[in-house]
Amino acid sequence: MTTVGVEEEYLLVDPIAGFPAPQAEKVCMAAGQARCVGEREVQSELLQAQVEVATPVCGTLDEVGGHLLRLRHAVGAAAEEHGCRMSACGTPPLRDTHPVAVTDRARYRAMVAQAPQLVAEQLINGMHVHVGVPSREAGVEVLNRIRLWLPVLTAMSANSPLWDAHDTGFASWRTMIFNRWPVGGVPPAFRDAADYERRIQHLVDSGLISDTGQVYWQARLSERYPTIEVRCMDVQLRADEAVMCAGIVRALVATALAEATADRAPAADCAPELLHAGMWHAARHGLGDTLIDPSDGERRRAGDVLCRLLRHVAPALDAAGDTRQITALVHRLLRHGTGADRQRAALSEGGLTAVMELIVDESTTP
Repeated sequence: MTTVGVEEEYLLVDPIAGFPAPQAEKVCMAAGQARCVGEREVQSELLQAQVEVATPVCGTLDEVGGHLLRLRHAVGAAAEEHGCRMSACGTPPLRDTHPVAVTDRARYRAMVAQAPQLVAEQLINGMHVHVGVPSREAGVEVLNRIRLWLPVLTAMSANSPLWDAHDTGFASWRTMIFNRWPVGGVPPAFRDAADYERRIQHLVDSGLISDTGQVYWQARLSERYPTIEVRCMDVQLRADEAVMCAGIVRALVATALAEATADRAPAADCAPELLHAGMWHAARHGLGDTLIDPSDGERRRAGDVLCRLLRHVAPALDAAGDTRQITALVHRLLRHGTGADRQRAALSEGGLTAVMELIVDESTTP
C-alpha cells in the first residue's frame, strides 16, 4: 500500500486581542515534552507565531487522523500553558502593527535579507502531504500527471479568506501570498528526473534561490524523503478534513503511478497561462464558482469537477479501502462548504470574535 504522511502548520493567537502570539519556541518545547509526542514531531516555523507538526509515515487514513488529532491536542494544550491558543487557519484574521519575530536560524535570517516584506507577511499556514514513490524517476512521472489537479485541491482546501480584519475576496489568500516567491505556483512539466534536477540546480547555481528548500512549487519531489510532496493546500479547520485531503492526494499519486506503469497515454498537458489562471481562479473562488476540468481544460461547476476527480481516483480509493470515507467527506464538503466558507459565515453572523472561536474550537475537532 502507498504510504502517506502529513505536515500541518498552525497559528498561535492571543486569546484576548486575537493577534498572532510569538510563543512558538515555548509551545514547541512544552509540546515536545508531552509523553504522546515523538522527537521532531513538533517544531517552530519561519515566524514565531507558527508551529509545524509532522505525522509518522502512515499506511492508513485512520492512522493519519489519529496522529493529527494527537498532535493537535498536544500543541493546543502547550499553547494554553503559555497563554495563547492554537488555531488552524491559512491566514490570520488579525495582525498586529508590529511584525512577528523571525525564528533565529541561519536560513531564516537569509530569507529576511533576501525579501524582508515577504517574510513579514509570511503568516500563512499550509498542509503538506507526502506520498511514497518508488524512485525519483517515478516521482517526476507523478508530478507531470497530477499538476493539472492542483487547482482543484486548492479550491477544496481553501481556508484563508481573511487578512487584516477584512474579507480579501479570495477563498485562499494564502495561495496568493505564497506565490510571490521567485519559484512557486504549479510546477512545470519535466522530461525526466535528470531534467528536474538540472533545472533546480540551475536556479541554485544562478543565485536566484539560496537552496533547494526555496523551490516553493505547489508539488515537488522531497529532498529528504522518497516522496512526492503536495503543498498547495491550506491547513484545514478540522482533522477529518485534513484526512480527506490526504486520502485524495494519495489516490491521485497511486493513480498516476498506475498510469505510468501501464505505459498509457503520456501525461496530459495544459497551456501554462491557462493553468496559472486556473490556479488563481481556484484561490479566488474556492468551490463557490467554476473550476478548470483537467480532462479537457474547460470551465465547469466546481461540484461537477469534484465528481470527475472522484471517478478519476476511484480504483485507487477502492484498492486502499478509502472509498466510503473519502466519498462521505467530499459530500459533506459540498454540503457545508470549505473552511473559507465557514469563516465567512462566522464573520457575517458574529464578527471577528466568532471567527476566532471557530478557528480555535474546530482545530481539535475529530
